[in-house]
Amino acid sequence: MEIHQIVRSGPFWDTKWWFKARSQLSIPNFIKLEPSMVFSCTVQPCHKSDGVGKFEDTENLEDKELKEAFEIWKSKPYALTVPLRIVALRGSLPPSWVKDFMQSQGRRLRLLSNFRGSLQEIFSELCSVLRKGNIEPKSALAADIVTVGDSWLDLAISKGIIEPIQGVEDQDWFRRLSYKWKVYLRRNSKGTLDAEGQIWAAPYRWGSMVIAYKKRKFEKHKLAPIEDWADLWRPELTGRISMIDSPREVVGAVLKYMGASYNTNNIELQVHGGRNAVQQNLILLAKQVRCFDSTHYLKAFSVGDVWVAVGWSSDVLPAAKRMSNVAVIVPKSGASLWADLWAIPSTSKLESSSRIGGRVRGPSPVIHQWIEFCLQGARAFPFTEEVIPGASPSAIEGASVEAPKELAKGKPKLETNLISGMPPPGILDKCEFLEPLSDATLSDYRSLIASIQKPTHGLHRCILSMKELFQQSYLQR
Repeated sequence: MEIHQIVRSGPFWDTKWWFKARSQLSIPNFIKLEPSMVFSCTVQPCHKSDGVGKFEDTENLEDKELKEAFEIWKSKPYALTVPLRIVALRGSLPPSWVKDFMQSQGRRLRLLSNFRGSLQEIFSELCSVLRKGNIEPKSALAADIVTVGDSWLDLAISKGIIEPIQGVEDQDWFRRLSYKWKVYLRRNSKGTLDAEGQIWAAPYRWGSMVIAYKKRKFEKHKLAPIEDWADLWRPELTGRISMIDSPREVVGAVLKYMGASYNTNNIELQVHGGRNAVQQNLILLAKQVRCFDSTHYLKAFSVGDVWVAVGWSSDVLPAAKRMSNVAVIVPKSGASLWADLWAIPSTSKLESSSRIGGRVRGPSPVIHQWIEFCLQGARAFPFTEEVIPGASPSAIEGASVEAPKELAKGKPKLETNLISGMPPPGILDKCEFLEPLSDATLSDYRSLIASIQKPTHGLHRCILSMKELFQQSYLQR
């Protein structure tokens, strides 16, 4: 049962009585209770031996009688439960995690998990409910913790959609977290990286951009295998490529092809040839790509004349395994990295509302236990066993956990340079998470995308303000 703040019912409660009871009874330490709080149950009255049935004055209760009363209360099957409600991206959470966590916490944990079909669906729901200020119990904003995508973490922070995770410095999971994660997730209130900022999310899965190609087609036409971004510009692949329509990823592919970083903040000064060179290579890439579409690029790859697909490993790997004679590679010059994160919705700012949903006095007290559980070494096996595409956050330094060989028996072999769902160490060192860009750089991206003269391309949708365009494209994974 949930913990609620209610008005005292009857005389069976006062401050002195509470502290005395707290010191003598086995109430779990992680339950943060105050004298003004009481559990949503009915406490059975302690009757005097004469059968009158009236409550004794709490100041005069004997320790033995007090303990007996609470033993009766504790024996009720609904005596105390600790709630934890999760809203996660469907397919990102190994099915065994929820069951295993409930077993590890015992029967007093009440865990509810709900899933959404896309990051965009979660984000839109959070925004809509926050804007209306009317939180239904089953809404994502009423959850204790939700999935967010790392590429829109800055937007979620700056718009006040999520709140910082409190007390991280004292948590074992944070102490063990790689320095790379700590740097990437420490942000200021604007969502930009800041060494003095707060931790706004915790990772539980990550992966990279990959390129898939049809081996049979390449062998039939005597084409060299794809190894790097430069191969996308080969003349024989004109019109044979499908790609996601994220401006950050498309322009990023051009930057990597030109030897620059995804996170280049001054294209004119930091890229050889400047903005004009980037624009020319982007136009050439657009001629190579038959379809820019984050929703249908893999469908185009599975049928028809598309031989190459460029997208997120979370999409591409499951699709490639359903097909035959497909190879999947991380470009040898590096690729962008993506991550699924746990974040806390900003429900606390609306606690004056008459309808709070499932969140009454802030996030569940077992949030840190949940994050700790997700980051344990044993949680890596669903990734190494390829039950779920991606890798454990602990593998970000390149120390992957290999699945036992017997687990791989009977599984179709996919030709890939990924190791346990992650880029090999030599390539991983060249990979990058997508950091927030300056307004000036966003303006450059807008101009570059507008230079693609193919109205049918998903990228050449009506050019919105760049932040809106980025918001849409980021959330499609």
